[in-house]
Amino acid sequence: MGRSKEKSSQAYSMRITKNALQNIKDITGYIAYIKHQPLNAIRVGDRIFEIIEKIEQNPLGFRECEEIPTVGKIYRKAVCMSWLIIYKIKDNEITILGVIHGSRKRSNVRNLRKIK
Repeated sequence: MGRSKEKSSQAYSMRITKNALQNIKDITGYIAYIKHQPLNAIRVGDRIFEIIEKIEQNPLGFRECEEIPTVGKIYRKAVCMSWLIIYKIKDNEITILGVIHGSRKRSNVRNLRKIK
């Protein structure tokens, strides 16, 4: 009859690095204090965390990060407005490495590989 939705049998744990948290703080701080748009800063911060929740629910649902190619395709990116959320999937753990603006140089994305 009807199809039942089955959840993925693989459970992932989520870890957000200090670098990623600092990136989010810098983004929202810039919008709130430099651009003088505190309500917009709240919206952007909330949206970034909504996308992070979606990553936790379905980490393989986002594109591979072309800037950091690997055989196992462990580096991925999610787009949130103008920002890229770069994360790594390894051994059932999702690690959010950083949040950077989409117009930044590709080398800035590659440098996220070094973050532990």
